[in-house]
Amino acid sequence: MADEFAKGLGILVTAGLGWLVLAGWYNTNSFEGDQLIAAAPENLGQYGAAALVLKEALFWFALIGALTFWVIIPAVEEARDALADQ
Repeated sequence: MADEFAKGLGILVTAGLGWLVLAGWYNTNSFEGDQLIAAAPENLGQYGAAALVLKEALFWFALIGALTFWVIIPAVEEARDALADQ
């Protein structure tokens, strides 16, 4: 079970860091205003639009990936063990 925790933590930290970097670049207008959650800027080029898509993908990958390794995989293993004992 420790390896599942480490994998989930690795996914959460790595994808979370990528999300934080991209949100800091594109969604922080000033230090006095909203940081990391401000509206995305208008008139972005192709790379800027791709970065915003990547930012959303990293956010969901961090959440779903960590929950998969921390909740779903251990629950499936426990269910498999319970069925094997019957």
